[in-house]
Amino acid sequence: MEIIKTDIEGLLIIKPRIFEDQRGYFFESFSQREFDKKVYPVTFVQDNESKSTYGVMRGLHFQRPPFTQSKLVRCVKGAVLDVAVDIRKGSKTYGQHVAVELTEDNHLQFFIPKGFAHGFAVLSETAVFQYKCDEFYHPEADDGISILDESLGIDWYVADKAILSEKDTRHALLKDFESPFDIQDYSHH
Repeated sequence: MEIIKTDIEGLLIIKPRIFEDQRGYFFESFSQREFDKKVYPVTFVQDNESKSTYGVMRGLHFQRPPFTQSKLVRCVKGAVLDVAVDIRKGSKTYGQHVAVELTEDNHLQFFIPKGFAHGFAVLSETAVFQYKCDEFYHPEADDGISILDESLGIDWYVADKAILSEKDTRHALLKDFESPFDIQDYSHH
């Protein structure tokens, strides 16, 4: 696997080695040994999958301490715009984001460490999205910032047609948000 650094330290794009022939393709979607060596040791404990239709936007989610999560995400069918926003107080990139198009054809994965809010928008007719988490889901720690916060400067491509859950319409704007993450506790390797 190839590791592609982004403009924000800790946010990484992972490009697998794909073996193709007349039968189709094969690749390792995850190897603990490779991940530990090329990223840093993370123990994933829960895999999630969602299916969404065009225009669905989910996010920008995170879990509050002590149940913070790192996520390794990919789109196995269709295409999404996947986004992570730095919400670590004291970070020189606080409030900035990285957006990556994840598709069934490019097989890219996006690693989002603790201290970031995460969300995605579906760009294809349907999308099947998978993510590995290094902490179990804790509903009492579930939180987010507004996915439609224009101050974040994210072009979601589908915001004018956005389909949101009721929960995602109630998240605070970044300017009204008190982050539970501090850069000293959540700086990345």
